[in-house]
Amino acid sequence: MDNLKESRRAFFAKGLGLAGAGFFSTFGQGLEAAVERTPSASNPSDLKITDVKCGYVRGAVYVKVYTNQDVWGCGEAVDAIQGTYHLVKRLGEQIKGQSPLNPNRIAEQLRKAAFFGGAQSGVFVAVLTAIETALWDLTGKVFGVPVYQLLGGKFRDKIRVYCDTALYISTNPTPADYVLAARNAVNRGYNAVKFDVDDARDPNKYDRFNWTANPMEIDRMYNAIAAVRKEVGPNVDICVDMHGRYDAVTGLKMAKMYEDLNLMWLEEPVPADNIEVYKKISQETSTPICTGENVYLAYGFTRLLSENAVDIIMPDIQKAGGLGEAQRIANLANLYYVPFSPHMVASFLGAMAACHVCASVPNFQIMEWQIYMDTDQLWQDIVTYDGPRTQNSFITLSEKPGIGVEINEEGMKKYAVKGVPFFE
Repeated sequence: MDNLKESRRAFFAKGLGLAGAGFFSTFGQGLEAAVERTPSASNPSDLKITDVKCGYVRGAVYVKVYTNQDVWGCGEAVDAIQGTYHLVKRLGEQIKGQSPLNPNRIAEQLRKAAFFGGAQSGVFVAVLTAIETALWDLTGKVFGVPVYQLLGGKFRDKIRVYCDTALYISTNPTPADYVLAARNAVNRGYNAVKFDVDDARDPNKYDRFNWTANPMEIDRMYNAIAAVRKEVGPNVDICVDMHGRYDAVTGLKMAKMYEDLNLMWLEEPVPADNIEVYKKISQETSTPICTGENVYLAYGFTRLLSENAVDIIMPDIQKAGGLGEAQRIANLANLYYVPFSPHMVASFLGAMAACHVCASVPNFQIMEWQIYMDTDQLWQDIVTYDGPRTQNSFITLSEKPGIGVEINEEGMKKYAVKGVPFFE
């Protein structure tokens, strides 16, 4: 083994045109350490993909990419994944026998091969995201470095998160309920909170198919957030989500009404498919407007950014195309000085994968975190991670090889979706 270490040291020193021992004593120690951590059984030139398997838990698919050596990678996708088991298996067959150490190349290969098979958005891109993420995880494990290092390094060690209070599970919550939820989140250490104000169950709605909010609905949406602002004071950020369930008249009206509450953003006041409407709302209010969780690939963000249609973008890194694609989206936004604030409803595997991207770009602002992930046992059972998850509104970036979080197949079994093969 000592000979192997010396040969690796000599190889890198020679490749850099430098005197080995003297150079490595003063520079490149991180690279040398990565080389030493690389499993000797994982010779990159010999590594091949042997299988791709998946399991489903609630609204997520978990993918595992296996190789001919004792190393694998894990990835996750959310929302647009129902009924995709056979798509996972089909894409897995297309990459068997290839080296897993080319995540960008494999993702592009799969996407371009499915030009007529839905590769522009939706379920195809979501499944591609899980596979691509697993390849990054695997590559990091092989080379003994965290994913952020593969993405070019990090700008920060901790990733700020806002707490989605999940008050949407309550029926007809009052301003007092909003205040209680906000105080609970702040008491847990969060310095930013989010509330959903759209509510199809609102008894004041005249017609749940009409997207124009009536005066009583508008009062409800404003009064709830005004009560939160009064409770938490000026130094806690507040995000408000309308889930794209209103028309342009209501969206603009709420944006204008919220101006005095100094929101971090108003999220999706209208559906994300009409850029002209977003431009109108953004240009007529000082409330920052945010969208992007249902936009796919970097292509989907080009007009939103180039035409100044939104103030903040929030791609979902678990369905927008993968970690490499998410970094490209963030870098594209950075050219327009637009903050990057990912939507995130995945497990801690997905959360940490997203954190590696957030660490790797300069324009990261904040990432979503669901309060039930602090309390619901499911989220503890389905992954393995040996550290605190959030502390004082931050996630500390993992320094372990790969993503740094593993799926727990045994823990997942009791939550697995019935009737769907589980890692078979």
